[in-house]
Amino acid sequence: MKHGGSQVLAVDSSRDARVLRALSSGVRLRILELLQNTELNVSEIARRLGIPQSTAATSIITLEEAGLIDSRNANGVKGGQKVCIARYKEFLVSFNPPEALNDNRVIEVEMPVGLFTSYEVSAPCGLCSREAIIGYLDVPEIFFSPDRIKAALVWFEKGYVEYKFPNNALFTGPGAPLKRIELVMEVSSEVPGTNKRWPSDISIWINEVEIGFWTSPGDYGDRRGRYTPSFWKLEGSQYGILVTWAVTSGGTFVDDKPVSNVKLDDLDISGHHSIKVRIGVKDSARHVGGINIFGKGFGNYDQDILLRLIP
Repeated sequence: MKHGGSQVLAVDSSRDARVLRALSSGVRLRILELLQNTELNVSEIARRLGIPQSTAATSIITLEEAGLIDSRNANGVKGGQKVCIARYKEFLVSFNPPEALNDNRVIEVEMPVGLFTSYEVSAPCGLCSREAIIGYLDVPEIFFSPDRIKAALVWFEKGYVEYKFPNNALFTGPGAPLKRIELVMEVSSEVPGTNKRWPSDISIWINEVEIGFWTSPGDYGDRRGRYTPSFWKLEGSQYGILVTWAVTSGGTFVDDKPVSNVKLDDLDISGHHSIKVRIGVKDSARHVGGINIFGKGFGNYDQDILLRLIP
């Protein structure tokens, strides 16, 4: 487990509403203070703060979903228990002008996770709709089944899936040049069963340019995802982390942390009628830990893969 007090989180008011919401509660702030540099279970948090255990448990879920605490299951005197620790000691909040995301020139396209146009994957792999497994498990050829359009969860160990987004910036008339391109998706590592300590280096390519990689901490199955359908067994991957990739004139960032020097000009967005986005795990990655891509009807966020072009 990554211990608290060792990191500073930069919060952008225009994009990190879930973090700000988590920090807006006095109880949750007290929990974060309590969890600095120490692990505590939910019962101990409730006892020390003098709050109902149900309040502590609900607050912990909110802080987990915002990525502000780490938690793991551990053996206790009376069975299993969840122990938690804060991930960050300091928060830097940047109040950026809201014009960018409120500007009607901003272009958003949401791509169903099953609507990939090409792929190369290795088992364990599979596709799942909101109702059932699609085709057969661990058979890469099933990835080109026509039923893939129904997929709400896509997973594989290594390889990639590639999507073609329409480059609507070419058809909206003259305007300001792009300042930023964002890719938002809910992802996790992939391991048979689940394991919160299973890192995986997830790489992204845009228009065949590798913009960098982000290391997923693990594969999450400690509780059911908020939107995960009831038929999906708890032994399977339940939810991921909502990650925002951003390419600007100053480089590439993941959740506002720099990951590479790839800039907007390197992607030649205006020179393509479509924007190709490849998501994968390379054979040569340090952590080949697979990937789950969660779409509408699975995980903690009811959305597919979102591409945003910001002038």
